Parts: sequence; structure tokens; C-alpha cells
Amino acid sequence: MEKVGVLFVCMGNICRSPTAEGVFRRLVEEEGLSERIRIDSAGTHDYHIGKSPDRRSMLAAQRRGIDLSPLRARQVALTDFESFDWIVAMDKDNLRLLERQCPPEHRGKLSLLLDHAPQVELREVPDPYYGGEDGFELVLDLVQEGAEGLLAKVKAALSER
Repeated sequence: MEKVGVLFVCMGNICRSPTAEGVFRRLVEEEGLSERIRIDSAGTHDYHIGKSPDRRSMLAAQRRGIDLSPLRARQVALTDFESFDWIVAMDKDNLRLLERQCPPEHRGKLSLLLDHAPQVELREVPDPYYGGEDGFELVLDLVQEGAEGLLAKVKAALSER
């Protein structure tokens, strides 16, 4: 059975995108769809390749029962545009970087996470890296909303296969 691939992308792949990967993975597991959906995250920059998610991201996620500790940062690769069906950026800057890199035939796969949560006023998940603990909680709240909306669309795509 062919899996649908979902890739979450932020700048360094240590705060927002691994959080989105963890939240989305939990939702997918709760729906019993782990065998049908492949989930990963990456960064547009190479700042943190091979490193664990930010400690504050891991602690905030852990408080909600999500374990990010197995994840390691990586940079978006050209092959990702072909191998993933959904490439979901956390903010407009990273979306623009993806658009520049993305072969034209795969541009339809790109989106912002919060485009999948129209009920949320914000359109971007803010980078919590230079802020306080509350920024990481906000990221989790926003990611949860976006991930739920995205999962509904992925499930609809799966039913069409």
C-alpha cells in the first residue's frame, strides 16, 4: 500500500517543524493511519543538522504527551519535492524559500500550515526560538489547529486512492 507523505518545514528544524511532526504523528496514530501516512520534518537552513529539537520544544510537547526526543534536524533535499505529497511550511519566509527550490511540477504540494486552519486568525506559526516559554505553548496550540485541518484533507485524499 502506497503511503501519503507529509513534510513539515521551518527554518532550522528544531522548534516548529519537529513540533508539527510530533503533533501530526499523534493525530495520525489516534486515527489508526500510521501505516498509510509517512511523516517527517526538515529545515530550509543547515544550522542544526543532526541535532535534537530545542529543549524548550521538547519540554512543551512532553507536557502534552508528545515525545520529540527521537527526532533529528535535517535540511530539505531536492528529492523531498518528489517524494512527499504535502510540504507544509510554518511561515511565509520559509514557504518562499521552498517555492524557489521547488520544481514547477511540484509547487501544488506547498502550503502554509495555518492555511489548513481557516478558523485561526494568524496565518503563520511564529518562531519561538528567541522568546520565552509561552511562545512554545503558542506554537503547540497553533500546530494542533493546523494539523487537525491538514489531517482532514489528507484523509480525504487517502479515500480517493
